[in-house]
Amino acid sequence: MLAFDFLNHTQTKGKTMMLDKGLGMNAVTDLLQTSGAELDYAKFGFGTAATMDRDLVAAKIDLYTAAGVTPYPGGTLLEAALAQDKYAEFLVEARALGFLAVEVSDGSTQIGAQTRERVIDRAREAGFAVITEVGKKNPEADHELGVAERLHLIQTDLDSGASYVIMEAREAGKNIGFYDANGAIIEDELDALASVGADKLIFEAPLKSQQAALILKFGPQVNLGNIAADEVTALTTLRRGLRGDTLGRV
Repeated sequence: MLAFDFLNHTQTKGKTMMLDKGLGMNAVTDLLQTSGAELDYAKFGFGTAATMDRDLVAAKIDLYTAAGVTPYPGGTLLEAALAQDKYAEFLVEARALGFLAVEVSDGSTQIGAQTRERVIDRAREAGFAVITEVGKKNPEADHELGVAERLHLIQTDLDSGASYVIMEAREAGKNIGFYDANGAIIEDELDALASVGADKLIFEAPLKSQQAALILKFGPQVNLGNIAADEVTALTTLRRGLRGDTLGRV
């Protein structure tokens, strides 16, 4: 039973994707004790999984998996593998380490449509759930992607078998995707992107203001990503209306 359980009410909870940028075993254990029930995905951010001892990566994956959290390597690592013509080896190693999903992206590189579809197919054939990401890491390149092109990419990825499509916002959440230079939501762009079905998307929302705004717009069931490890519980309070930003509004 939760403390103050009488203040909780049943509600549909959206997916929460947390960014693990190199947590140690103790940090992961503490995180899962306090927030594991509210966490769905643990992304080993960018290429961090390739900078740690192999046994440590596998041990962290085991902790996440045992807690019901789906761990997966960041899309940039897959991009690096493709650039070095090592995708087959990447899939073998990801499976051996225990990852349950992979992220397909071209935020830092350029992957053609046919290649992207084949990459998704091969990952699924290897037994992975696939999460894709739409958007570029470089703001200038990202601004060249119009809403119509983003919608096309989203629908194509979903048709190819992606479980969810992430809307790129990086760690800063400013001047990229549907966020302006101050991190505020560009409403017409968000509305257009959500037309495919908000339940199929994971909105990267590293800032509290963004998390609150998306929860108020779509409800507690909105899927949110790039949540810092020490902000998972804080996000839960927003979803449950236990924080001033959403109290009495969800």
